[in-house]
Amino acid sequence: MVIGPRTEDHLVDYLKAADVVLNEAVLDAIDEIVAPGTNFLERDAGTVVPHLEYAELRRR
Repeated sequence: MVIGPRTEDHLVDYLKAADVVLNEAVLDAIDEIVAPGTNFLERDAGTVVPHLEYAELRRR
C-alpha cells in the first residue's frame, strides 16, 4: 500500500522501499514493540490477515 505520495519524487522514494529486506533482529525488535496482529484502529478489527495470524507466514 502506498499512502500519501504528493510528488513523483515521493513516489520514487516509496517504491525503493519495496526492495528493503529487514533482518531477523530488526523484525524481532519490531515484534517486541508491537505484537504481530495488533490493531491500532477500531475499523481494522475483525480483519483476518493470514500473514499476521500465522507466525510461520510472517517472515516470508
